[in-house]
Amino acid sequence: MIVPDIMPLLEVNNIGKRFGGLQAVKDVSFSVQRGTIKAVIGPNGAGKTTLFNLVSGFLPSDTGTITFRDTAIHGKEPHQIAGLGLSRTFQHIRLFSHMTALENVMVGRHVKGRAGFLAGMLGLPGTRREDQAHRDRALEVMDLLGIAAFADTDATSLSYGQQRVVELARALATEPAMLLLDEPAAGLNMRETADMAKLIMKIRDRGITVLIVEHDMSLVMNISDEIVVLSYGEKIADDMPLAVQQNPHVIRVYLGEDDA
Repeated sequence: MIVPDIMPLLEVNNIGKRFGGLQAVKDVSFSVQRGTIKAVIGPNGAGKTTLFNLVSGFLPSDTGTITFRDTAIHGKEPHQIAGLGLSRTFQHIRLFSHMTALENVMVGRHVKGRAGFLAGMLGLPGTRREDQAHRDRALEVMDLLGIAAFADTDATSLSYGQQRVVELARALATEPAMLLLDEPAAGLNMRETADMAKLIMKIRDRGITVLIVEHDMSLVMNISDEIVVLSYGEKIADDMPLAVQQNPHVIRVYLGEDDA
């Protein structure tokens, strides 16, 4: 495991988002240390995905600030945030059809591209070298995640679990400092979920910080260094897994009971 730095990589301060009369996220604050896995959990409708969308720039916040690598990112576009080293996956798989697994992963390299459109159209030597470098890097990422054998396979013809890993590889291809994973185990069976947990820890052990939204509590408790718990858009806990499991407020939210 990577030893965390003292300064947080990501800081979320009093972030809020309202949709009409619904306060989806209310004054939520937390930080994520470098080299850790932090999970965001909560019942359906707790505001988890909205929070992810705020951090990754897919939604503008109404209040609060978000700082990544000491840079304010609230108000920035998703591609700008990705360019700073924060990439994400989605709850529902978003692969490009009629493209191979390798081509899908190479899409993640666009934030690293330097060649312009005209150079690409003319097939200039610099562009060809850059394209080959992106291809090589994408293959390295696929090999790391154990899917290099599927490089030339149509991505959407792969099994659901394999498609999940291709999407993870595409996010990794951006060379992020931090990954936001939105329910990476959704739709996976027990074996696939266990394999996904190993991949996430492998990614963390290579120095990439992970923030994860997930409903599978066994996965969350097994891999997380810290856990944030949301309920009706508000933070009710932010602690290590064992402390969260024993938190009376968390128990009431999940089980409707007053005592453990």
